[in-house]
Amino acid sequence: MDIRFLDDMKKVLYDKKWAKNAPNFELYYMDRGLKRKKELRYDITTIPPRMLGKEFVKTKGHEHLGDFGEIYIVLEGQGMYLMQKYKKGKIEDVYAVKAKKGDVIVIPPYYSHVTINPSNKTLKMANWISDKCKSCYDLFEKKQGACYYFTKSGWIKNKKYKNLPKLRFEKPLKKTPKNLDFLGGE
Repeated sequence: MDIRFLDDMKKVLYDKKWAKNAPNFELYYMDRGLKRKKELRYDITTIPPRMLGKEFVKTKGHEHLGDFGEIYIVLEGQGMYLMQKYKKGKIEDVYAVKAKKGDVIVIPPYYSHVTINPSNKTLKMANWISDKCKSCYDLFEKKQGACYYFTKSGWIKNKKYKNLPKLRFEKPLKKTPKNLDFLGGE
């Protein structure tokens, strides 16, 4: 099991003042490689409820290096999934998906993403991803997180990104697609 601590996240948080003074503690847990299907890996991530200053607890956020997609399935609780497509120094597209138990979220290739637990219950989710996929956190660390933060006051634009498109909302899928070839990155 991998554990993400607050100190791992300080570069991507909205409320820097809060983070500077907060003690280090566990934020979320990642169990990787629990199942395998050809070259796909099945993981489970558990995100207990909490506030990080004004912001709801979230994953660090990352992009996939190459043509890789990912699928999340909410097992318990609810989550907010923010996807952003960053190309040539700007965000071309950004959208969020609110999902509850049983919902499926598809992360398209070339979209970086972050998962948020916006509730007072634990979010537990599974994902399928290619073993060949490598994650990169550089953009989120450089820009202090994703292009939007989800806070007690709602969505707030990250001022480190310029000329942001309007945040749009998509619905989750109700079933996992049978063909997962798009996850492979070939």
